[in-house]
Amino acid sequence: MLRGRSVTLRPATDDDVAALAAIRAHPEVRRWWRGDDDLAGTVRADLDDDELTVYAVEHDGRVVGAIQWYEESDPDYRHASLDLFLDPEVRGRGLGGDAIRTLARHLIDSHGHHRITIDPAAANTAAIRAYAKVGFRPVGILRRYERGADGRWHDGVLMDLLADELAD
Repeated sequence: MLRGRSVTLRPATDDDVAALAAIRAHPEVRRWWRGDDDLAGTVRADLDDDELTVYAVEHDGRVVGAIQWYEESDPDYRHASLDLFLDPEVRGRGLGGDAIRTLARHLIDSHGHHRITIDPAAANTAAIRAYAKVGFRPVGILRRYERGADGRWHDGVLMDLLADELAD
């Protein structure tokens, strides 16, 4: 269990699937995280992915989102990547930044990562601002990076954070 200023991150379990699927179903979340008609199955598949570590984000005793990470283990390219979604009802309270900062600190201190990346959609300006507040910097545009629900390709922004740049 990882404790931030306002959030607690704990390994997500099958007991969290319904809550996380409900959050993923919010149009503001689904726009960026997508998923088929079986969002519970999508969440469960993430929990079962051996290369992905998923934490439930809790605030005031309630699951308000998830944050996940994976690593590139090749020693010449070693780094971690993370991603986050939050219930739109709790946005604007600094919980996203707290969750990102808490996980980043854990990845640096406990796993020895010197670099962390994230790749939000270029149009997801709220996420980009949240990552920048923690210390992530834009590296470049990933052109036609991911296919959207509309079937078209959309740009992403590659952002990274070096261990000594993590903002408290």
